Amino acid sequence: MNVLSALVFFAYGPALALLWYFYHEDRFEPEPKRYVIGTFLLGATLSAGVAYLVESVLTLGGTLRPLLPVSAFYVALVAGVVEEPAKALAIRLPFRMGQMDGIMDGLVYGAAAGLGFAATENFLYGLGYGVHVTIMRAFLTPFAHAAWTAVIGVGYGLKAEGKQVTLGSFFLLAIILHFMWDYFAFLSYAIPAYNILLILLLLINVAIIRYFMIAGLEEDAMRFWYYWMRGGGHE
Repeated sequence: MNVLSALVFFAYGPALALLWYFYHEDRFEPEPKRYVIGTFLLGATLSAGVAYLVESVLTLGGTLRPLLPVSAFYVALVAGVVEEPAKALAIRLPFRMGQMDGIMDGLVYGAAAGLGFAATENFLYGLGYGVHVTIMRAFLTPFAHAAWTAVIGVGYGLKAEGKQVTLGSFFLLAIILHFMWDYFAFLSYAIPAYNILLILLLLINVAIIRYFMIAGLEEDAMRFWYYWMRGGGHE
């Protein structure tokens, strides 16, 4: 396996495996595969491209100077503030096309957008720093990005069914989770003890996803039995 093949495999393989898992957890009302894959691809291209360009200006500066001193706090903050709205751009495809009608739909599409973004990000890290970096990141960042963007996706799912008006709280939670992860990850390079906080944050992400998944499946089950009792039809 050459370097490029290894980068593609370790960047996109784990992300696609997690996408398969989230897709098949949506047992009662599976989403059209073309929209799930389309959301993944938009996360991997549009979202990743927008975030890269904006972050280049805000952190690296290019021909401009960064807005603030480039510290761990600032870089982590920029990552959360820029990347979560960028990933949400991909979620708007199924939302605009009327494919979202609840918590589970939002979770699946949000995870798809986050996984696509994480895969491309890991691929680019490998190009810059070596295959070993992509392999190391492949076991953590896909799930992390999926979890953060799934929070936003759930907001869109609730909005689609008229249970949520604004999405500010969902974006804020995703940004905070993202910022905290990146900030303590940066600090852990100098002080390994911060890895304990990363493990705690990972467990929090798992708990949030699990909570939304249970709520989404319960909502879909109630809807399924409601239509079944009315004669077996389904909207």
